[in-house]
Amino acid sequence: MGKLIIDAHSHLWLKQDTWVDGRRILSLKNGRSIFLDEEVQMLPPFMVDGVNSAEVFLSNMDYAQVGAAVVVQEVIDGNQNAYLQQVQLQHPDRFFCMGMATTVDEAQKVLDSGLHGIAIPGHRLHGSLHRLMPLFKFMEENGMVLSMCLGDDEKQIGEMGEAIEECPDLRVAIGHFGMVTTPSFESQVLLARRGKHVAIESGGITWLFHKEFYPYPSAIRSIRRVADLVGWDRLMWGSDYPRTITAITYRMSYDFVEKSTELTAAEKALFLGENALRFYGFKHLPDLPYIKNMSE
Repeated sequence: MGKLIIDAHSHLWLKQDTWVDGRRILSLKNGRSIFLDEEVQMLPPFMVDGVNSAEVFLSNMDYAQVGAAVVVQEVIDGNQNAYLQQVQLQHPDRFFCMGMATTVDEAQKVLDSGLHGIAIPGHRLHGSLHRLMPLFKFMEENGMVLSMCLGDDEKQIGEMGEAIEECPDLRVAIGHFGMVTTPSFESQVLLARRGKHVAIESGGITWLFHKEFYPYPSAIRSIRRVADLVGWDRLMWGSDYPRTITAITYRMSYDFVEKSTELTAAEKALFLGENALRFYGFKHLPDLPYIKNMSE
């Protein structure tokens, strides 16, 4: 098998059609959406119907030689549990799909549907994370994985640390690389020291350093900084597909790491795939040969 690349943070949806804090989110044509009452380019313009499907993503993955992807959820996309159940059944070797739930009853339905993870966009939650403790304990008891994105909020980060210590066998992936461009990012990534099954994934790192743009030298320095804090075995690459590929190609969302001269081959291998393979337990990944571009 060739190189091992696994995407630890991506999104899929059939249609965006929801409200968040009284503001509208709705898929339009040509990759555009109403996002919090503003029209934005949510998807690349060739995705004309607003559908962010597994089939289109698999085509991108095959082209970029990405063997598998973790699909998380965000409230801004609406609840996609039913669609992700179908995706998981159809493509069990390529995807690890996360359900959305905030109660034990909802989590039981997610588990019964065949999904073994739950994604919580904590940065959009109101109130204390303590109310989610029964959910976290249920997930720990049932071997589920928690994908947790946190806000720039020391109180919330502290509550997440308490949950990690209360549930020592719960696998937790902290998203968006701890929001590395915010003041509290070190507090977030240091959560990996609070539990033996806590990892940090970089979904959205190209968005966080968008003003600098490719090849994102500050992002490379931040990856090394986080590795110094918690170790290379806790870090995973994530793309935040598809929103990030309105600015760059899918391959570019990881090849700035692959081409960096500041990281060793062993460090790149852990970050780009080996850690995620172990953390999520992917098996039977395809061998994806490089296909030459016509323009080369």
